[in-house]
Amino acid sequence: MEFVKEFATFLHEKGAIKFGDFTLTSGKKSSYYVDLRIVPSFPHQFRKMIKQLQNIISEKIGLENFDYLVSVPTSGLVIASALATETVKPLIYVRNKPKDYGTSKLIEGSFEQGKKALMIDDVATTGGSVVNAIKSLKEAGIVISDAFVIINRMECASEALEAEGVKIHNLTDILEITNSLYDQNLISNDVLENVKNQIS
Repeated sequence: MEFVKEFATFLHEKGAIKFGDFTLTSGKKSSYYVDLRIVPSFPHQFRKMIKQLQNIISEKIGLENFDYLVSVPTSGLVIASALATETVKPLIYVRNKPKDYGTSKLIEGSFEQGKKALMIDDVATTGGSVVNAIKSLKEAGIVISDAFVIINRMECASEALEAEGVKIHNLTDILEITNSLYDQNLISNDVLENVKNQIS
């Protein structure tokens, strides 16, 4: 896919994907680190990514088949916010924890029970934060059956979401990105093998 090749090269050039030894938020060790927070600093590339996301949502489930876009702060929310503007869909978001002042709400924005939301996030690793958000949304009476992420790290997020009855879709995954970089001679075979080992 042309987009994946261009996107992979862009992430590599801008240092949004790095290979080596890293420790993730979950405390897990990783042979690579991907940070999509850098993408909005490059509006043309960011817009392409959002458009691509819009197209895949149209294709897989149809823009008319959900009422809200929902995300979790912060990087997923930046993506969902831009997508909401493009698709003219209402946006809500789920805090990691209720704010300890004012209304102490967990879900921000205007919504009605029984309506359907589509979860948007940047990178899926274990799916932990998204699963917590899904649980909060269900408790609030919001229906959720699909989640879209930019990059799937292919490390059990799909299983975690499926346990909640939510299917995960992605724009691309880490294997597609590293294969593309390897095909363009931007990374070595060792780096590619390390990523493959991590997935398995």
